[in-house]
Amino acid sequence: MRLASIICALAALAAPGLARAGGPGMTIGGVDDAFKQPTIPAAKAKLDLAKLAGLRAVRMTVTWERGRVQPEDVELEAIRNVVAAAQLDAVDVYLSITFGSRNTPLTGEHRDQFAQFCQTLANDLPSVRRFTIGNEPNLNRFWLPQFGPNGEDVAAPVYEQLLAVAYDALKGVNPQNIVIGGAVSPRGGDKPNTGRDTHSPTVFISDLGDAYRVSGRTKPIMDWFAIHPYEETSSVPPTTKHTNSTTIAIADYDKLVALLGRAFDGTAQPGSTIPIVYNEFGVEAQIPGDKATLYEGTEPDTTKPVSEALQGAYYRQAIQLAFCQPTVRGIFIFHVFDEPGLPQWQSGVYYADGTTPKTSRAALQAAADASRRGVVTRCAGLQLPIKATLTGLSRVALHARASLRCDLDCTYYARVEKLPAHSTTQVLRGTAVGGFPARLVFLPLRLAPGSYRITAAVRATVNPGPPTVLAGLPFRIRR
Repeated sequence: MRLASIICALAALAAPGLARAGGPGMTIGGVDDAFKQPTIPAAKAKLDLAKLAGLRAVRMTVTWERGRVQPEDVELEAIRNVVAAAQLDAVDVYLSITFGSRNTPLTGEHRDQFAQFCQTLANDLPSVRRFTIGNEPNLNRFWLPQFGPNGEDVAAPVYEQLLAVAYDALKGVNPQNIVIGGAVSPRGGDKPNTGRDTHSPTVFISDLGDAYRVSGRTKPIMDWFAIHPYEETSSVPPTTKHTNSTTIAIADYDKLVALLGRAFDGTAQPGSTIPIVYNEFGVEAQIPGDKATLYEGTEPDTTKPVSEALQGAYYRQAIQLAFCQPTVRGIFIFHVFDEPGLPQWQSGVYYADGTTPKTSRAALQAAADASRRGVVTRCAGLQLPIKATLTGLSRVALHARASLRCDLDCTYYARVEKLPAHSTTQVLRGTAVGGFPARLVFLPLRLAPGSYRITAAVRATVNPGPPTVLAGLPFRIRR
């Protein structure tokens, strides 16, 4: 009865408006512990491959165990190598501090140890600012117990306590650290004593909000909220909505925002406005015959891998959906490199040899690039402002010319104006690729003596907002 009422309430909530969107500022990254390497050059080689796939952030895991207050030296050194290489490649590093169900921090002592572990990481890696706390705490694989003796949710309330101490620990090291909570699985059973006790994200988020309200805490427990919006199988497109179930995938964004609002709005913890990160999203691709020797084991029947072409298309669809979603801060592809065991994940854009790209890499790179340039898709209500510069103004050999640079793909309408009347003597129209200078070269023209200037009005090529108007410095024509 409780679950049915939650579903009905969600259906009744109005979808939030698209006053703003994830848009071109959205981070597109990859998840893979293969970035951890024993040397900086080896780590950089892996990051170079990620950049070739269009990824500008990477997320790795750090494993905590009860009794530990710092990572193992070997793991910490490998992460340091990635951080150093990432600075060379201009790639952001995210860390997930995780544990298995045997190490669930259920007591105050264990939570204090976990908090010290977080502090050690943050102190040792000051350039890393984004930390995810736990992994899929709504699943029994990562968090036990899920239910109490009367069938009540005991996972969400204790996870709320863990988030609180981790938040305080990480903010104590640096207030600019970003604490990412949730990291929930997209589905769960919500039934105790099944042998695989799990909670759906719908119920877990609601219970997390209840626990936060009961705690009386007057500070947040997280800065961003993460979810892993996998579809039921790799053959299901990311555009699929789950209107009548408790599952939450990328196309169920409105449902997720409504849930977060119901859970936290009106408290010190932002709910409907909290930035959302799709911390993991993967689509498994079929392995071609000439690559079969790189893999071992048997693919589960439930996986339903798709062709590399469809894998690339689904990654583009996922980016397009997230691009239009107002509070989405990022989407991370899981993995970058295939795992060699077929029972695991072959969702990378590189085969298990760690270097050979799949054909889907080009599709992912193109989608990520189009997202950053603001042209990956059109979004209802989205109007992208343009930041632009007009430089290098000159008149040489009767040419008036300048250099225009837009942060996103833009269209421009440029003029040579006669001053002081601002009358137009020549017009140039065209498009510029975001991040690259476009040369504005007007036709050779014998201008009358006097003062002139070049002006330009630019707008986003896709999802245009009001024009940005630029004016260059005046120049004079003499006889």
